[in-house]
Amino acid sequence: MKANRKKIPIGKFPLRLMPSVRRVAEEFSLKEGVSLNQFINVAVAEKLVHLQHEAWLASRPEPSSAIVSRGLAALDRPAINPPDPWDELPDEFESIRISEEYKKAARSE
Repeated sequence: MKANRKKIPIGKFPLRLMPSVRRVAEEFSLKEGVSLNQFINVAVAEKLVHLQHEAWLASRPEPSSAIVSRGLAALDRPAINPPDPWDELPDEFESIRISEEYKKAARSE
């Protein structure tokens, strides 16, 4: 009796690239110090991550005004540690949240 064996996919995939695309990919792979195979693997992985992120953004629910309000309230809480000198806001900075336009928009949500 034969055992049901699942076929294990082979890691090889013949890929045909236009000569101009291959030439540019080879140039960049040399600059990056990686093989053309590794360069193409990373390029495909980056594209897949981008597509997955777009799909996630399209499928997630819109944030409710309650969630936005809670987030803004968290940002308004005083920090435990003061900001580093290079992270401080300039003296002339004025938060948009104190403007009448913002308050009016916040009330309408």
